[in-house]
Amino acid sequence: MNRPLQPTDRQILVVDDDQRLRQLLKRYLCEQGFAVTTAADGQAMAQARREQAFDLMVLDVMMPAEDGMSICRRLRSAGDDIPIIMLTARSEDASRIMGLDLGCDDYLVKPFNPRELLARIKAVLRRGLRQQAQTDPSATTPEVIRFGPYELNLTRRTLSREGVHLSITTAEFSMLKVFARYPHQPLSRDRLMELARGREYEAFDRSLDVQISRLRKLLEPNPAKPTFIQTVWGVGYVFVPDGSR
Repeated sequence: MNRPLQPTDRQILVVDDDQRLRQLLKRYLCEQGFAVTTAADGQAMAQARREQAFDLMVLDVMMPAEDGMSICRRLRSAGDDIPIIMLTARSEDASRIMGLDLGCDDYLVKPFNPRELLARIKAVLRRGLRQQAQTDPSATTPEVIRFGPYELNLTRRTLSREGVHLSITTAEFSMLKVFARYPHQPLSRDRLMELARGREYEAFDRSLDVQISRLRKLLEPNPAKPTFIQTVWGVGYVFVPDGSR
């Protein structure tokens, strides 16, 4: 039996040109307690987002007119950090990594079990806080970590450089948060994924390399010669807040 939606239900936007899949996902996710809106293309997506706020977007890659990759690139370039899970019929690593590199938070290959999508949605939402909670004046005193010209606010889940807010995805923030809490401690790839994603991580998930690359591009004066996130050959990575070698 479907349970009635509660006021705390998260708002999910499903963008896919496959009407049958849209209906299936809407019905299933609503049964799981989410409030779901669907859109058939980028234009309908934009209209839906003008009308209300969403906590997460499920975005198909292969769509007519503007495809999912282009939509994700456009949103991230504009500083829009809505969590995005991309759906695609492509199974090649290159396509998957491209989506992550553009700034999506997770990636799922069709066909998939709706329960797997549900698990990924919950994992992404757990890694972030709703915007209302981030700006709630009654929230506890922010835990702030400063390094170089940057300020990482762990309570509000924001990153800024000299007072200017920087766009960062929930996955990237989770990874940077781990580094900030374990300074000067070499961390293996598996340990990083475990700390950042908990039990949802995949031992051989190549998205870690993408997240590290994106963080270096965001933080390092010269990403080719990183000073904050350094490679420890044969071990993994180490975070050096003062940028020393």
